[in-house]
Amino acid sequence: MSLKKKLNRLKPHLTGGQKPFPAESAASPLPVIPEEIPYSDIWEQESVKPYFFDGNYCLVREVTYPLMHKHGKYRFADAAEAVARWNEAGTSHPLSAAGHKPGDLFFFDTETTGLGGGAGNTIFLLGHARLTADRVVLTQHILPQPGAEVALYQSFLASVDYTTLVTYNGKAFDWPQVKTRHTLVRDHVPKLPAFGHFDLFHGARRLWKHKIDRMKLSAVEKEILGFERKDDIPGYLAPMIYFDFLERKNPEGLLGVIKHNELDILSLITLYAHLSFQLLGEDRARTSKEAFEVGRWFSYLGEREKAKELFQDIAEAKDSESIAAKHALAYEFKRVKDWKKAVPLWESSATAGEPIKRVEACIELAKYHEHHSKDYGTAAHYCEKAISLLNSMENGKKNGRVTADLDKRINRIMSKQVKREHISDGMIANQEVKSHVD
Repeated sequence: MSLKKKLNRLKPHLTGGQKPFPAESAASPLPVIPEEIPYSDIWEQESVKPYFFDGNYCLVREVTYPLMHKHGKYRFADAAEAVARWNEAGTSHPLSAAGHKPGDLFFFDTETTGLGGGAGNTIFLLGHARLTADRVVLTQHILPQPGAEVALYQSFLASVDYTTLVTYNGKAFDWPQVKTRHTLVRDHVPKLPAFGHFDLFHGARRLWKHKIDRMKLSAVEKEILGFERKDDIPGYLAPMIYFDFLERKNPEGLLGVIKHNELDILSLITLYAHLSFQLLGEDRARTSKEAFEVGRWFSYLGEREKAKELFQDIAEAKDSESIAAKHALAYEFKRVKDWKKAVPLWESSATAGEPIKRVEACIELAKYHEHHSKDYGTAAHYCEKAISLLNSMENGKKNGRVTADLDKRINRIMSKQVKREHISDGMIANQEVKSHVD
């Protein structure tokens, strides 16, 4: 039976809103281990086994994939290759795996009863995967009922040994939720260890926000990784399906959520490989726009030489990104006060490219000619050109403020020009008087 048909069968049981999760779920004193785990035959068919601890139990599922398995455009072995390339490159970056082995990376995702924060939001599935020498081992820890969180976190923390988490928006959501729920059971389970964290959401947003409106992982899979899900459970249905499972104990719908979580984790592996190859310049299909965004990221991180190298390559390519690259490259030269190289680049971007970049280039040229070359006429010209460009754009109050600043700059430049002319006239007059006396 297809997942769609299964969901249709579940519709009468799914409620329209979220049910509150019991506040004391982490430490229920009631006996909760049944004589026989409901639907154990279905769980066994799905590689799910019970994990018993302290008078309670959770469910644990483990599946494996060969490293040569393809998930979209990439094999899982490519993630191990990415780690090797980071160790060879010596490039400093927040996503660098330099100093790590492939097995140090811990690809992690959760499923929760809601999207908000706080103690009322419960994690009902903790999923993670790691690379071994010949395979990917994916493990999922499932909360079968309220009050079983001690067993859930014991099974999770007793079986993991990770150095660096790899998540998708995990810094903002998944791990804070883990810490919140762990606080409720911390006297009964191991501590949360210290670790590094690669959050791939931020990298994906930097590189592809120009082509993806909503940076959901499923959108990145489809548009970037070449992987499209079939019959996937929408994330917003996961809490309702879980509450239905709590009532009926039938795992039929929950198995779809578990598969959704599995695909999320597998995509983290290939997304890390793809982002790494983009950052290291190993992806031959990298577009000029992607290379430009990589350059901007290195510039933001203070890796100036790496940024300049990327911008220089794009500027020389003479494609649609070349002007933007020249503009960015000019700022890199400005930082080291290399005006001889910066000014010609701004002159190029002042005449072509996006209007807002042209305005920025005009302003930079006005600053240069006002403060360095002392060519006040040219400085005023670029101010007027910037104002003209702003007036042709539709951007409300922000443009008005910039225009006001440019008006002030023009007035200051004209004052300097008048002062210079006055001094010049005075010097000429003095020379004439001296000549007459002589």
